[in-house]
Amino acid sequence: MSTVTIEPLVGHSLRRSPKLYPNPKRIPHFSLNYSRRLLSGSATLRFSDYRRRRTLPIRASSTDAAVIETLEQSDVIFTETFSLKRPERAEGKIAIRLDKGRDEENWHLSVGCSLPGKWILHWGVHYTGDTGREWDQPPPEMWPSGSIAIKDYAIETPLKGESFQEVKIDISSKWSIAAINFVLKDEETGVWYQHRGRDFKIPLVDYLDDDANIIGAKKGSGIWSGSLGKLSNILLNPEAAPKGESSSNDGSSVKNRRLEGFYEEHAIVKETLVDNIVSVSVKQCPETAKNILYIDTDLPGNVILHWGICKNDTKIWELPAMAYPEETVVFKNKALRTLLQKKEGGNGSSGLFTLDGGLSGFVFVVKLDENTWLNCKGEDFYIPLSRGTHQSSAIHLEERKQNKESISSQIVHQPPEKSQEGSVYTDEIIKEIRHLVSDISSEKSWKTKNKETQENILQEIEKLAAEAYSIFRSSIPTVSEIVVSEAEVSKPEVIVTSGTGTGFEILCQGFNWESHKSGRWYKELHEKATELSSLGFSVIWLPPPTDSVSPEGYMPRDLYNLNSRYGSVDELKVTVKKFHEVGIKVLGDVVLNHRCASERNQNGVWNIFGGRLNWDERAVVADDPHFQGRGNKSSGDNFHAAPNIDHSQEFVRKDIKEWLRWLREEIGYDGWRLDFVRGFWGGYVKDYLEATEPYFAVGEYWDSLVYTYGEMDHNQDAHRQRIIDWINATNGTAGAFDVTTKGILHSAIERCEYWRLSDQNGKPPGVVGWWPSRAVTFIENHDTGSTQGHWRFPGGKEMQGYAYILTHPGTPSVFFDHIFSGYRSEIGTLISLRKRNKINCRSTVKITKAERDVYAAVIDDKLAVKIGPGHYEPPSGHQRWKMAAEGNNYKVWELS
Repeated sequence: MSTVTIEPLVGHSLRRSPKLYPNPKRIPHFSLNYSRRLLSGSATLRFSDYRRRRTLPIRASSTDAAVIETLEQSDVIFTETFSLKRPERAEGKIAIRLDKGRDEENWHLSVGCSLPGKWILHWGVHYTGDTGREWDQPPPEMWPSGSIAIKDYAIETPLKGESFQEVKIDISSKWSIAAINFVLKDEETGVWYQHRGRDFKIPLVDYLDDDANIIGAKKGSGIWSGSLGKLSNILLNPEAAPKGESSSNDGSSVKNRRLEGFYEEHAIVKETLVDNIVSVSVKQCPETAKNILYIDTDLPGNVILHWGICKNDTKIWELPAMAYPEETVVFKNKALRTLLQKKEGGNGSSGLFTLDGGLSGFVFVVKLDENTWLNCKGEDFYIPLSRGTHQSSAIHLEERKQNKESISSQIVHQPPEKSQEGSVYTDEIIKEIRHLVSDISSEKSWKTKNKETQENILQEIEKLAAEAYSIFRSSIPTVSEIVVSEAEVSKPEVIVTSGTGTGFEILCQGFNWESHKSGRWYKELHEKATELSSLGFSVIWLPPPTDSVSPEGYMPRDLYNLNSRYGSVDELKVTVKKFHEVGIKVLGDVVLNHRCASERNQNGVWNIFGGRLNWDERAVVADDPHFQGRGNKSSGDNFHAAPNIDHSQEFVRKDIKEWLRWLREEIGYDGWRLDFVRGFWGGYVKDYLEATEPYFAVGEYWDSLVYTYGEMDHNQDAHRQRIIDWINATNGTAGAFDVTTKGILHSAIERCEYWRLSDQNGKPPGVVGWWPSRAVTFIENHDTGSTQGHWRFPGGKEMQGYAYILTHPGTPSVFFDHIFSGYRSEIGTLISLRKRNKINCRSTVKITKAERDVYAAVIDDKLAVKIGPGHYEPPSGHQRWKMAAEGNNYKVWELS
């Protein structure tokens, strides 16, 4: 019996080659964010309990009880409850058994799971002689009861049972089946479980290629052997070969071996999020001016508060004056750790803290164990210890609830630590300006550049200078800000560049290729909004919203009809509003290159459009023979599946700008993901973005990398230059997906050729190495992964890719399937590291190692990262590095 740990891949996906998710040895540092809400009336109940709790051993001094006795309800200055989502893991097994039936030609396959849940077997078969597809639907006679068809390639069968759920499948040689493929799906959570990141595969013939995800067989001596044995072609098709032999695909003969039964168990780890709360109340003693702070939580087990105090508005952690509560230890002379006391009945813990007056705030994070920490939206919990501060905090929270704050109000309301973030951002802009200026100052270099390139450099300097100046202005309080009330302060406008937002964005692709199937995807995302915010995402990319010929949304028809397979227009609005409430910006996926017609013209060609934008042949480019357009020639590459729109037509541009503005106002989109921008000139994109003023915009400029005799070239400058050219055509108003970096990561990680991750000049070899502020880095999306699998990332090595993009400059994009899987904790840790160290789209990279088996770099002199099996340790000396994240062939350090 072999035991292999598997991990889940999330989403309504998986058709051919799902990904490898190795079971982590431990849960990495886990950082969650939480939605905050002000309580009404709850403080009375909490503080009326103090008389019963005055004998708690956690008291700071013997006078606490007496102080509490004198406090009135009017002395409550702060009360708030934070909702927490705690990761909880359950371990079980997937059991797979193959048994002989009544004779050698009939067998039974059973698949079972020991974990509770609503389990579904998503499975298909591979027929002998079929070289085109790995998945097909089995013959109807093979379908167990309750099975339903999934398109034309698979079926889904529910597992049945109480403590152990199971499904049985009958197999007969008459059906000529070469293999059975399956994945296990937990319908309650949408998680998919795989074998080593790919489909479970049970081969029934000897000539199948060797594969790491084979179940029930081991390869030896050139033929399948072991417990499974093989079912040869002669068993599947008796007329195919002479008795006693079967023909393999290459024409060679192999001896017939009988199929044998087997039984295997595979470990399964299911991770769910459990709702908990932590409540904080603060009272102020009028006689002693001391603050009495009470913390109550329903978190199970030993709960440690890692805490400190702030003496002023800088929010710098400091140690308070003695005495400390019992069960308190000093941590590195920087913070205190107090074990909260178990409540009667064991339902949670609580703690009582007495603090001196005159303090600004109480800061803390919750420590459950060495690898699980809970915080507030990526930041420390901050509890104000004065009425004025509390009032300001309440105003800010109310603004967040209503989602009406502008970028300028965000900066004004940010604590000083946040203002420092803006300072870092400004410094990086200045560095980029200096780099461009030094390029200009080199006379030889300047003379070799054409006039257009020179203008582009000067324009970029102007844009960067404007960004730096606006942030500088917004971070300096004016005299009027000091002497007048907050409502009267005149706040300078902050310019946000469409292609970068603020520069600190972390993007989530909020769907996969199968998400439309549920018919309620918007509702499902609505339920996950708080969780995505807690992981640290600041932007989410939603699927195409319009009525579409294809259910996925990429063949749009009536642009103003937003009732799609993902849900209704009202559900979309509610979901967007929810994301705004939790602090996440929303990108709409807009398809501008092509549009499907509603009617045929007099020649029977589909090029007459319906709905509010009732265009005719004039809106279609003239050089696509399939659709007989009467417009001008295309300004890019044609997409032959639908009419390509002619953006040179003024009426087309006018209608598109009106539609995009309508989406911004009606739905609340904050920006755009632009589909197939290779199909039309980037200058038109500039026009659309200037008309809609998005917070963030990114284009999908998909182009093939350079290969020689099947081997990827080391130099991919031509590839990234084409993407740069498109960004330049938009005048830098949009970023672009860094396809170059994805491709190079593929070869480097899959082939153990990490030297590829440094270009000839010692910089990152993708768009992120040339124009990082406009590079949106990613490792997988709905096209490359999910059930399409057009360019799937190397199986089981996804976290190496995320360790790279989440620590490097550029704007990282994380695929939905990877978030809600066994990678969630690791991704959450890397996001927390990125935010804590203020890594942004303009951060600097110093590549310290790029060899065959290892790549290493230092980012902003704050993080050091290593990917690959080779050895690397960050440089020693005056800097002290500590390990912050670790996984399968990757490590990340931060300065101690």
